[in-house]
Amino acid sequence: MLAVAPPIPTERQHLIAQARSAMLSQGPLPATLAIEPWIVRSWQRCLASGHRPAQALVFNVVSARAVQRTAEQHATLLQAARPVLEQLARAIADVHYFALLTDARGMVIAVQGALDRHDPRARAIGRVGIDLSEAAVGTTAIGAALAELQPVWLHRGEHFFDANSGYSCAGAPLFGPQGQCVDMLDLTGVDVPERPELRHLVACSARAIEDALLLQLPHALLLRINWPGSTLGGDGDGLMALDADGAVLGTNTMARQLVPQPLREPGAPVHCSDLLALPWPLLFDAGQRPPAVPLDLPLWSGLRLQGLALRSHPARTPSRLAHTVPAVAGASSPAPLRAAEAALIRQAVQDARGNVAEAARALGISRATVYRKLGTVKRQGSREFW
Repeated sequence: MLAVAPPIPTERQHLIAQARSAMLSQGPLPATLAIEPWIVRSWQRCLASGHRPAQALVFNVVSARAVQRTAEQHATLLQAARPVLEQLARAIADVHYFALLTDARGMVIAVQGALDRHDPRARAIGRVGIDLSEAAVGTTAIGAALAELQPVWLHRGEHFFDANSGYSCAGAPLFGPQGQCVDMLDLTGVDVPERPELRHLVACSARAIEDALLLQLPHALLLRINWPGSTLGGDGDGLMALDADGAVLGTNTMARQLVPQPLREPGAPVHCSDLLALPWPLLFDAGQRPPAVPLDLPLWSGLRLQGLALRSHPARTPSRLAHTVPAVAGASSPAPLRAAEAALIRQAVQDARGNVAEAARALGISRATVYRKLGTVKRQGSREFW
């Protein structure tokens, strides 16, 4: 079967114009117009708010006090985003796009790139403090990315207001270490050729900012995770930041996709043993032996990941470990029997690459005994964790 060629630019503009006409007549959009459903939803929200495409549009600036307050609230994110925005500006300079970073409401908090100050349309949006939310300026990549929580591409007439029909833009939401949408990243050009591949670029750049934001958190251990067969250490890794007690301080988007998150109240703490089916001290044991060697990470679902455990420096011994592994049998200060037994079991689990069932078979004991012998500790809350 032959692939259908994409429409040429003039045909695409004609299809967009047909879709806008159908929208205004309140009729159903024919599937042949190939307008993405999220664009239709945005158009419908704008119409429901009483807006009309031909009405005059004003780009409002919020108060200086609000701009300062927002900048202070986003200082950590702006610091994490700066290197990524600088690299992004170089990537898009030759196609005459520029980058905007907004807060979760759609207010611009940073501008980067080759912005043509002689063009009033570029000046209108390329300013810190401009409200570019859907409620203020209709369908844009900014409002759509924040509403749909996914990367989007929007070209010229796909914007709701006629006054915005010169813009082409790609947008992607930014998620914080706890998984909430905190900001969004936008790439915009004025009267430029369509570049739908920018949706991938803006999504990758947004993930890079998320990773930088996560790595700014003070942590005792960083766990890089991915599927077996993937190369660990690259931009595609899931990242999980742990404190010295094994509690999860934050994760990036990829980690949340790789590891099912437990149901919990918003803001409730999560321990890594909620996510990984192995004694969590093994992660810290692996993290203090350079060079880092990939670990086998079983999940409670039965699936398996691979990971690299990287201790922060200076590293603090996890307070809940409190174990001493005897280096030489018969040393002058022999470890208690329980500690020696625990050390033997830990070594067996490590030799089994985290597979507790396999370690239990090698030791001739049950899996439950492995967990019981190593011991559990109470942490804040009602559950027990490794």
